[in-house]
Amino acid sequence: MSDTPQSGLPDTTAGALAYVTFIPAIIFLCVPPYNTSPFVRFHAWQSIFLNIAAFVIGIAIAIFMGIVVAFLPWGLYGLVHMVSLLIDLAWLIIWIMCVMKAVNGGKLVLPLIGPLAEQQANK
Repeated sequence: MSDTPQSGLPDTTAGALAYVTFIPAIIFLCVPPYNTSPFVRFHAWQSIFLNIAAFVIGIAIAIFMGIVVAFLPWGLYGLVHMVSLLIDLAWLIIWIMCVMKAVNGGKLVLPLIGPLAEQQANK
């Protein structure tokens, strides 16, 4: 890992910024010198995969909650809503952990998507 590129942000800052949304992640994958750094590439790919996973799971939860509202008593809707909020909290905690690892020069390899990010970063 190169700590400071020729110009621009240090790799640790770029890696952390990749988690802001998928947009900086895509930019870092396209713009030199960040696109040549395996560290930045890993965090950019993991951010993209994390955003995709959050989107897909969010859609699944919304569909499930729609079914719950239509067919189950109100009390169960409240329980499902609480589980949904806990899942949102889990996403936030995972995101913060990824950002903190990147800022400190490390990487948190998330299950399932982390190995995919490593594979893409090393191409």
